[in-house]
Order: sequence, then structure tokens, then C-alpha cells
Amino acid sequence: MEVAKISSKGQITIPVSVRNKLKLKAGDKIVIFEENGRFYFENSAMLAFKRAENAFAGEAENAGFKNEEEMQDYMKEIRKEVRGY
Repeated sequence: MEVAKISSKGQITIPVSVRNKLKLKAGDKIVIFEENGRFYFENSAMLAFKRAENAFAGEAENAGFKNEEEMQDYMKEIRKEVRGY
């Protein structure tokens, strides 16, 4: 457990150990959400990435690709068509 102090302006300093675990750096944004009366925060970029990853989960299989190599070969073909060679 970590403790943070609130300034007169309502600002808090996130302890270094927590920033490191969340991979936060100066200028990053966090998402604060409530669940059952408790508040949580997450690195907004990492949360967006997780949501995108979950949204695409299983789509390659649904499209008929048997493995990652097949999907990469298909992507190479598309790039060739787009580039015209």
C-alpha cells in the first residue's frame, strides 16, 4: 500500500513505485473509475491498448487464418498491391 498527499490545489503525487508499475511518465494521462464505491486508476494508453487487443481477439481465426505466419503473408500481399509492385 502506498500513501499520497493531496495538495491545496487537489493535486496528488503518485509514488515512484506505483508510477513504475503503471509505466507512467511525465505528461501521461490516467483514467480514474469507480467500482462498488472504490476508485481505481490506470494508465490511459495501456487501457486503450488492452481494449483494442480484446476487441480484436479471435478475429484472425474468424477470418480463416490458421496461424500468425499466414496472416503476415496476407498482409505482405496487400502491401504489394497498395504499393503497386
